[in-house]
Amino acid sequence: MGTTSSALAQAPAKQKQAKDAAEVELFKESSPQTAPDPNKRLAALNTWKEKYPETDYKLERALFYALTYQALNQPVKMFEAANEVLSIDPKEINALGWVTALTESVPPTAENLSASEKAAQSLLQAQKPDAVDAATWNNMQSSFTGIAHKTLGFIANQRKQPDLAEQAYTKSLQANPNQSLVSWSLANAILAQKKPERQSEVLYHWARATSLSGAAALPAPLLKQYDAYFVKQYSTFHGKNDADLKELRQLAVAQPMPPAGFTIKDVNQIEADKDAAATAADPQLALWNKLNDGLKADSGQQYFESSVKDAALPGGAGGVTRFRGKLIEMKPAVRPKELIVDMNDDGTPDATLKFETALPGKADPGTVIQFEGVASAFTKEPFMLTFDVEGKEKIAGWPAPSAPAAVKKASAKKGRK
Repeated sequence: MGTTSSALAQAPAKQKQAKDAAEVELFKESSPQTAPDPNKRLAALNTWKEKYPETDYKLERALFYALTYQALNQPVKMFEAANEVLSIDPKEINALGWVTALTESVPPTAENLSASEKAAQSLLQAQKPDAVDAATWNNMQSSFTGIAHKTLGFIANQRKQPDLAEQAYTKSLQANPNQSLVSWSLANAILAQKKPERQSEVLYHWARATSLSGAAALPAPLLKQYDAYFVKQYSTFHGKNDADLKELRQLAVAQPMPPAGFTIKDVNQIEADKDAAATAADPQLALWNKLNDGLKADSGQQYFESSVKDAALPGGAGGVTRFRGKLIEMKPAVRPKELIVDMNDDGTPDATLKFETALPGKADPGTVIQFEGVASAFTKEPFMLTFDVEGKEKIAGWPAPSAPAAVKKASAKKGRK
């Protein structure tokens, strides 16, 4: 992270004194500006440290070590060298940035976490170096803020402090919104607080982390893994709905934080809303469907025996006083004592209505019958629920019998004149 100040590109400053010409030569052989091969630089640095353990250029040497380990892709060694720089100059801006940025690349020991925490906090309070112009410093500060709070979030996570991690990750995203890994970490920090009512926020940040593209996107291997996990969790919580998932991704990409009042309905709430809408639209059908679902479940026979049998239904449940069905068959065909009806308008018989007293006349198939009765029998295969219906007041929709045709009387013959 960052670059060293221009002083590192120059020969030893005048106010510092090399012990001899050999040290000057080792300085040049150790500098990234004059010795491009990091392996040769490391050898020169080790020689310099061995021959000149005490030198006016301890700070520069520690910086050279850090840059050399960076070039050799040895983050642990770079972290150690950067901390050595800070032991000499606690405000050295490059080292503060390196220690902060390397936190997740080194073992999370208590000592390392403490050093990184101190560096991150110092980075947030860093003052502009004289050699840096105001515009450049503003850009650097924005970068420092994002990285420092990201590191503080990681440290809080390691210490099992998810609430503090959430605060830090949020500040990091405020400074730099396009950090997919920070969004992912923020989601996990919220999840770790074990507050089910915040699951919508968790899903939102997972959606953003897995939907950002370009330079802000997750590395390809992580993206595939994380996205599969997110989609599974989303589908479990909300149900599989590609349109809703697409809408969530679009919203999450547009802004780093969910809008005020943002919520994702869980499957239970969705089902409750559907039930409420169905009840409002057709309370009779909704009540029958609820009864039907209970009877068709694996424990349907037990449900009938314990909760349905001998019950007067619908009994005013949900404000419904009568069920409704369409007539399929009558037994016998005239003056029936048994009606078979389709309760959910799918053409399949669902219920049998039995009457002690035969109904007058007959009705056409498809006639809508409304009734209330006592559930007396049930078979699951084929499905059939039987009701005993007693009294004319328990049924509506049965057509009144036609009045018998009037018999015409023959007219009397006129008498003879």
